[in-house]
Amino acid sequence: MIQVAVYKEEKTNTWRVIYRYTNWKGERKQSQKRGFTTKREALAWEREQEHKATADLDMTFESFVALYTTDMQSRVKENTWGTKEHIIRTKLLPYFGKRKMAEIQSKEIMAWQNEMINYRDENGKPYSPVYLKTLHNQLSAIFNHAVKYYNLKTNPAAKVGNMGKAKGREMLFWTKDEYQKFSDVMMDKPLSYYAFEILYWCGIREGELLALTPGDFDFERSTVSISKSYQRLKGRDVITDPKTPKSNRVIKMPNFLCEEMQDFIKSLYGAEPTDRIFPVTKSYLHREMDRGAKETGLKRIRIHDLRHSHISLLIDMGFSAIAIADRVGHESIDITYNYAHLFPTRQTEMAEKLDCLRTEEGV
Repeated sequence: MIQVAVYKEEKTNTWRVIYRYTNWKGERKQSQKRGFTTKREALAWEREQEHKATADLDMTFESFVALYTTDMQSRVKENTWGTKEHIIRTKLLPYFGKRKMAEIQSKEIMAWQNEMINYRDENGKPYSPVYLKTLHNQLSAIFNHAVKYYNLKTNPAAKVGNMGKAKGREMLFWTKDEYQKFSDVMMDKPLSYYAFEILYWCGIREGELLALTPGDFDFERSTVSISKSYQRLKGRDVITDPKTPKSNRVIKMPNFLCEEMQDFIKSLYGAEPTDRIFPVTKSYLHREMDRGAKETGLKRIRIHDLRHSHISLLIDMGFSAIAIADRVGHESIDITYNYAHLFPTRQTEMAEKLDCLRTEEGV
């Protein structure tokens, strides 16, 4: 049941709408809005509310995004939603916001794609192929939601197909000697030195590093437990679950690193078991990476590339994809696929063994 009241507020000479309805759960809801300059604007807003209440896809894209937000925001991590919300607000709503969901066609999706592909910033730089793919995926996710739960007939974004590509930037890494050179210049700042030691020798992610507490270390067993991740969101420190279930793991530290971390934690006067031992943000680590690369003359790699460096080191030492995946919190198939070029080829060895097998059989 829907009840609507539209009336003029004489004091402000504007129009106000009060809108009462029963949602699909049988709950009574009320919505209202003031400040419309004309009755027509007030009635147009009232119609949008009615479309939302009845899930009528004659509503605008902007109104459907409000429904999508209500449905999905609580189901994903806060930092993940922050990324999605930014894309929706800055890349999708300006283009599709006032268009009606049921009337958006593939040709409009294609026109939007072309606009994104042709974009250049003030330095003439376009969006990366990975970012373009991310933009399209978010648009398609909204239409998929409408198809699955609100009876939209088809997803116009799926018909057009994606833009960009999934493959990321070139995978960079430092050799052990390059890292040691970098590490030497970090020693003037103990926090930076020990942070990069953990990143390189354990291959953990930035967020996992910044969430570490004294209670995560077991120096009797020389282990560190990875069970959480740190994010800085809207000026707040936020601790979340790690990136994936596989990311929950216990890592065995080499003895030298175990001793280093024990000394570092002892130096943190008054640190409680649940206190962060690296109370900085990702931007601090990035600045320190800039400083170290500049002072040593090394190629500048990303913080995440230290994880690649650890994995490439383990591959070079002869460890299997499964063993490496367990240590770094990956699936072994991802290690095999993403780092295939680093694994030594076994084709010759395979051919020789097959030769021997055939010879032994006397065929």
